[in-house]
Amino acid sequence: MTGPSIASDSHAPRRCDTVVVGAGLTGLVTAVLLARAGQRVTVLESRRIGDGTTGNTTGKLSLLQGTVLSEVRDHAGDDVLQAYAEANREGQAWLLRQLETDGIAVERRPAFTYVRDSEHQELLEEEFEAASVAGVEAEWARTTGLPFETAGAFTLPDQAQLQPLDVLVTLARELRERDGVIVEHCPVRDIDTEGDHLEIETDLGTMTADRCVLATGTPILDRGLFFAKHEPSRAYVSAYRVPYAEIPRGMYLAVGGGAPHSLRTAHDGTGSELLVVGGESHVAGRGSGVNALREIDGWVSAHFPVSERVTWWAAQDYRSHTRVPFAGPLPRGGDRIYTATGFNKWGMTNGVAAGLTIAADMLGGHLEWAMTLREHNLKLPAVRDALAANTQVAAHLASDWADAIGAESRDSDAVRNLEEGRGRVVRDGAKPVAVSRVDGRVCAVSGICTHLGGVLSWNRAERTWDCPLHGSRFAPDGTRLEGPATEDLESFD
Repeated sequence: MTGPSIASDSHAPRRCDTVVVGAGLTGLVTAVLLARAGQRVTVLESRRIGDGTTGNTTGKLSLLQGTVLSEVRDHAGDDVLQAYAEANREGQAWLLRQLETDGIAVERRPAFTYVRDSEHQELLEEEFEAASVAGVEAEWARTTGLPFETAGAFTLPDQAQLQPLDVLVTLARELRERDGVIVEHCPVRDIDTEGDHLEIETDLGTMTADRCVLATGTPILDRGLFFAKHEPSRAYVSAYRVPYAEIPRGMYLAVGGGAPHSLRTAHDGTGSELLVVGGESHVAGRGSGVNALREIDGWVSAHFPVSERVTWWAAQDYRSHTRVPFAGPLPRGGDRIYTATGFNKWGMTNGVAAGLTIAADMLGGHLEWAMTLREHNLKLPAVRDALAANTQVAAHLASDWADAIGAESRDSDAVRNLEEGRGRVVRDGAKPVAVSRVDGRVCAVSGICTHLGGVLSWNRAERTWDCPLHGSRFAPDGTRLEGPATEDLESFD
C-alpha cells in the first residue's frame, strides 16, 4: 500500500501562531482547521510524513471497531459511549467530505464484525447491543462473503476504506495553499512554557509560538503522565496476492478466540487487488514481530489460496486504561499546549475527531460530545487496569535490569560474530550496551531507554530497539523513532 510522497519545506519560521508536532492525521487535520481560521501554522515532523501510525494503518474508516464500543460502555457508561460514537461519526463524515471535495478515491464497503466459534457469541451480542445504544445501526448478517464458516456476524453498510497516504497528501497540500509550513526531520526535544510565548526546542533551532499541539501518538512531554495511563501496542499487517475471485469484498474484524484478524482489500502499484490482513498485536517491546508475521502467514494460508506475500508493515497505537481517547489541553501546559492520544487502533475516525476537538478549543468553539469525553477523562482513571498495567511495567523494569547485569560482555565471541539482522543487550562493565548488525554495519548504543530507563529489547522483524515500559522505539544507530522519549540513545561506536 504505497502512496505519493510529500515534499518538505526546507526550513521553519522562527515565529508562528501555532506549532503542531507530528504530521500524521491528527496533526494535519488540526493544522488545516487552524489555517482556515487564519492562523500561521508550522508542522514539525521528526521523521518523514507518513512514517508514523497514520501511514501504516490499514486505512479503515468504520464505526464498527471490534469490541471497542462494548469496552467503552463497560468502562464509562452509556452517555460516554454515545459521545464516543458521535465523535467517530463526526470524524468519519468530515474526512469523507474532505476527500470528496479533493477528488480522492474512497472505496465504500460494508464492515463486518464476526466470531469464529459459538463460545464467543456472547461477546458479539454485547458489541451489537452497545452499537445499538450508541446509535450505530448495525444488522445481523446472514452471509459474510468470507471463504470459511463463522459462528455469527453483524454488519454496517456504507463504511469506507482508503489509502492513508492519499489523505496526508491532500491535507498537506491544503495547508501549504494556506501558507502553512511542514518541516520533516525536525525532532522536538523540549518546550519551555516560562515566558510569554512557548519556546519549542528542535534539532533545527528554537521556535516561538503562542500555542503548540502534540500530535505524536503519545505526548512527548511527561506532564499528565499519559505514558502511565496508556498501553502501547504494536500490530502487524501483511498484503497478499490472492486470486481475484477468492478475495472477500467487505472489511472484516474477528473478535474473541485468538488473534482479532482484520481484513480489507487494497491495490498495488499496477492496480491489482491485494488481500490485506492485520493482527497479532503485542505490547511494544514485549513480543516478537517475527512470530507475529509467521502467525499471520499461517492463518492466511489456511484460509485463502495465497500465491505470495507482497509486503508487510507495522504500526504503533495506544489504548487508554479508560478505553476513551483524550484530546485537549495538556495538564500543566498553561492551556497553551494541547495533545491527543489513546485512539486504540481506530485513528482514522478518532484522529479526525481529536483534530476537530482541539481546533474548536483553540478557536472558541464548542462540541458537546467532546466535552462529555473530556469530563470522563478528567475523572479518576480505571484504577484496576492502571495498576495491573503498571505492575507489569515495574516487573519488566526489574527483571530486564537483572538480565542486563548478568548479560555477557561486549567483548565476547557471540557479540563479535553477531549475525546480520540480530541485536542483543550486553555489558560494558556494568553498563548495558545495545549491539546490532544491520546491512553489515555494527552499531553499539546505550541499552537504556532515554525516557525512564527501561532496558531495550531488539525487534528483529523491524530491526529496531523497543522499550518494554512505555513503547519508545529507536533505530539501530540510536535515533529516536517514536514514543514518549525525546532524546536519542548515546552512541558507543
